[in-house]
Amino acid sequence: MRRFGIVILGILALAAASRAAIADDTLKVAIPQKGAWDAGLVELGQRAGIFKKHGLDLDILYTTAGPESIQALIGGSIDVAVASGISAAVGTFAKGAPIRIISSEMTGAPDLYWYVPTESPIHTIQDMNGKTVSFSAVGSSSNAALLALIAQYHLTAKPQPTGNIAATITQTMTGQVDVGFGAAPFGLDLVEQGKTRIIATGNDVTALKTRAVRVNLTGAQTLANKHDALVHFMQAYRETVDWMYSNPDALKIYGEYSGLPANIVQRVIKLVPKEALQTDEIKDLNGVMTDAVAQKFLAAPLTPDQIKELIQIPK
Repeated sequence: MRRFGIVILGILALAAASRAAIADDTLKVAIPQKGAWDAGLVELGQRAGIFKKHGLDLDILYTTAGPESIQALIGGSIDVAVASGISAAVGTFAKGAPIRIISSEMTGAPDLYWYVPTESPIHTIQDMNGKTVSFSAVGSSSNAALLALIAQYHLTAKPQPTGNIAATITQTMTGQVDVGFGAAPFGLDLVEQGKTRIIATGNDVTALKTRAVRVNLTGAQTLANKHDALVHFMQAYRETVDWMYSNPDALKIYGEYSGLPANIVQRVIKLVPKEALQTDEIKDLNGVMTDAVAQKFLAAPLTPDQIKELIQIPK
């Protein structure tokens, strides 16, 4: 009888383990610009065990920029693309791509900036006239922000894609491009060391201050087939935002993840306020579409039916 009881207990333990294994869904997630505070949110939440708590295991892929993530999404190799430029998202959708916006990722552009080596003759925004100014990739948030900066200040600057932030630093410091782009806190150590100077920031672009600039995306088929997993993903995502701005462990984990020095890591909270990471509203979509048409990401603004199809934020 005792042996029978032991057998039963063993079977129950195996059944419980099986149920736990079944409960965890796996989502493949693409993140651009490895080490960024906002884009790296899901990595931080995974390391803190928050996504696991919501029954999710994340298989994370890093890309050089948001448009690359969108292509991976369209190709079916990932389930979620985080921190993708909204101009690329609406433009790609308008061309027939079966993608869906499941949340805002960044409102405003407090993290973006443009810089030059200290010895550069460029000192003001107007000095960018006739100069090459970098952005990551066509359709990225840094691309849209730069085009908005050029339009606002009536510049004759020449936009130039330079890939990820590390590659951009190299190209800027070696003179391959006149003005580099950065996203805080990346590159701020060079500013503190006196090796670079910031010429402009995202806050200098009036149109971007209260506008969604990056969004989180999934595919239409993924939304249909993995709807519950995506609901849990957004629950864990929102919980991670709260944790990042309330728990000192978040900065410690971020420092380990990003490899940035402690004094730079401490600046990130001040540079990127929590409200910038709100997820529930795609702010100033009309402004996004107007600029997307002007910048040739869109042929015409989306119709109300198209917007309803594109934006499907899980509650």
